Amino acid sequence: MRNSNQGDGASFGRQTEAAQRLEAEVAKVVMGQERVVREIVVALVAGGHALVEGVPGLGKTLLVRAMARAAGSRFHRIQFTPDLMPADITGHTMFEQENRRFVVRRGPVFCNFLLADEINRAPAKTQAALLEAMQEQQVTIEGKTFPLERPFLVMATQNPVEQEGTYPLPQAQTDRFMFKIFISYPEEEQELQITRQVTRDAVGDSLDLEPVRPVLTPPGILAIQESAAGLTVDEQIVAYVVRIVRATRDWSGIEMGAGPRGSINLLRAARAMALLEGRDYVIPDDVKQVAPAVLRHRLVLSADLHIEGFTPDHVLAELLAAVDAPRV
Repeated sequence: MRNSNQGDGASFGRQTEAAQRLEAEVAKVVMGQERVVREIVVALVAGGHALVEGVPGLGKTLLVRAMARAAGSRFHRIQFTPDLMPADITGHTMFEQENRRFVVRRGPVFCNFLLADEINRAPAKTQAALLEAMQEQQVTIEGKTFPLERPFLVMATQNPVEQEGTYPLPQAQTDRFMFKIFISYPEEEQELQITRQVTRDAVGDSLDLEPVRPVLTPPGILAIQESAAGLTVDEQIVAYVVRIVRATRDWSGIEMGAGPRGSINLLRAARAMALLEGRDYVIPDDVKQVAPAVLRHRLVLSADLHIEGFTPDHVLAELLAAVDAPRV
């Protein structure tokens, strides 16, 4: 069903074009990862935080840095380590001797894009320091609350928990992320292209971000997010989203399914996907495309499925095939 409340169609078209330009800029340096780039842009359009997982050296940090540069927004990076303290993220008060007063030193969380690099290398109490910021868009320092500038997005990278020196993220933490995005090894031809580009007239092994042009500003991002959030969704699509999420709670082999936040984020992400596709209405395929990234980190599989080598993505593929999609 088309959105009769969307307003000026030309305005909606401009928001779609802006989001697509952002995607194209990020893809200039994140080569061979079209699905990953699309999912990170969908998360931004939907106003959700993203957790990016992959083994070291696959460009997780590059992805987030390219996104921040293309979005023309303030960007901070925190390298998570075992000795990182919560105050290193949020900030702290200190006494200024010359003025004889306490002042607040704001931490790196005060920005538009926060890269939490290797978030699962820090212990749980430090990971939890991000919870208030991610959920409430605010930070409390010594009992005083400070709102965060919008847009505010946390894009965290993590290595697989099997890697040495990692701590599994608590379920309460992972649930705050709209998406969990997997980044995998590139195909051979794409790896050849990456190798040529990095080694051409360059010292070191880092990809140059110069090709990425800032194509948005914070107000522009907010306009895109508001446009996506304003899409009217047919009630059959809403019911389809809820059926998918409720099915995860009763599906064989799933010990714990997704909660209501899963339904909310699945619908928000489907709206963002529709906007990127240039449609002012949501179709079932929008839901299916974003469902794995929205739901994979909200499921806990049984020990038997783990032993047999199944992953949440395997189970979700079967579930999505089984849940009837509406014809709208």
